[in-house]
Amino acid sequence: MTNIVNHWIGGKTAEGASGTYGPVTDPATGAVTTEVAFASADEVDAAVAAAKEAYLTWGQSSLAQRTSVLFSFRALLDAHRDEIAALITAEHGKVHSDALGEVARGLEIVDLACGITVQLKGELSTQVATRVDVSSIRQPLGVVAGITPFNFPAMVPLWMFPIAIACGNTFVLKPSEKDPSAAVRIAELLTEAGLPDGVFNVVHGDKVAVDRLLEHPDVKAVSFVGSTPIARYIHTTASANGKRVQALGGAKNHMLVLPDADLDAAADAAVSAAYGSAGERCMAISAVVAVGAVGDELVEKIRERAEKIKIGPGTDPSSEMGPLITKAHRDKVASYVAGAAADGCEVVLDGTGYTVDGHEDGHWIGISLLDRVPTTAKAYRDEIFGPVLCVLRADTYEEGLALINASPFGNGTAIFTRDGGAARRFQLEVEAGMVGVNVPIPVPVGYHSFGGWKDSLFGDHHIYGNDGTHFYTRGKVVTTRWPDPADAPAGVDLGFPRNH
Repeated sequence: MTNIVNHWIGGKTAEGASGTYGPVTDPATGAVTTEVAFASADEVDAAVAAAKEAYLTWGQSSLAQRTSVLFSFRALLDAHRDEIAALITAEHGKVHSDALGEVARGLEIVDLACGITVQLKGELSTQVATRVDVSSIRQPLGVVAGITPFNFPAMVPLWMFPIAIACGNTFVLKPSEKDPSAAVRIAELLTEAGLPDGVFNVVHGDKVAVDRLLEHPDVKAVSFVGSTPIARYIHTTASANGKRVQALGGAKNHMLVLPDADLDAAADAAVSAAYGSAGERCMAISAVVAVGAVGDELVEKIRERAEKIKIGPGTDPSSEMGPLITKAHRDKVASYVAGAAADGCEVVLDGTGYTVDGHEDGHWIGISLLDRVPTTAKAYRDEIFGPVLCVLRADTYEEGLALINASPFGNGTAIFTRDGGAARRFQLEVEAGMVGVNVPIPVPVGYHSFGGWKDSLFGDHHIYGNDGTHFYTRGKVVTTRWPDPADAPAGVDLGFPRNH
């Protein structure tokens, strides 16, 4: 009998009742190893109801209680990081070291949530008028939801729920149905850490579950990470239902390489950022813009490095890159390479015929490198989400900057140069939410916030950091006057309150 990944509602496993299941595949073999229960609207309602009930007490709990649970959870997550990484490798396919890195980045946000007391401090102004004080406080929203992608099945949920529950909210997570097990294991660890039943819930599923969360009147806010079309849909639908929304979309991240750059360092960075995690990350560098005469040498250095990458099962310690998540996604990525020459690209490396001995049914694809890519090429216009790197040419810094700023995406970008003035100008002029200077993947540390511009973000708040705290709370201002015992009765005054 096939294993079933069930929901987690009210602090315990909830077996799927809809009768609908989805396959969970080992990408290295192509074999279906597990099935995941898909929630009906009624099952989503049950999770939201459990969260709403838990909020009655969790929302009033002390900061000391909340952070105590999170400290315990952090210790458990740290102790079980290898186990969670193994679940990620089994269902996503990424190599084990990469999966461990994902858990480590998620732990950073748990660290931040453990210290949430500082972010939740209010403000007080005394004596704004005679015996009048004004204070600003932040309070939780209630039930909030997270809808997360397949590429980081542990890290992205960990970017959301620790801050949400630290602020006093309760949480319903809808993880990707392609790799759901890590989310359930995290839920078990939260319960072991002492989190009250119903504060954190997991429902699996497809559009039925998502749409119910977006329209449910008791869900006050929705966090999402995924592709731009879905992010736009999430933002539009949830906003129309009166919810606060942060919806992080796709990307086409550019790396601008100036003529004075260290080309060996730039090539190392381009290969790491383009092909790490098989390119299945929204912060991957998928377009290198070579300025001036450095293009040919840079492309050759990238090719030399890319050809040496060892591709194999994520469980093999010698593997540097694993398979793609599904066969359908593998075929879609391959189609961009197959059509590249007809679009005017020079195909330097074609990885579409790659396979692994003994794992021929896995979702394999090799490294692809496209040079002299025109901006009209489909491989450049679309977010491929695979190990395909496009190299474009520009004669000047200004031309390269204009090319980057013309992209509809504005997630992350990087510049490689030894010129501090050029780097400073770039970080001010480029239209992207995250900028790296000689850093190819500028994912902010936990106490700053992650998010892009333009079609890479829908909503007003970035994720985690101070933006995360503000997203999961709402402000309230309290004006107080306590009469002094010596005061005479003030009498009735229909004018404006006096401030002087």
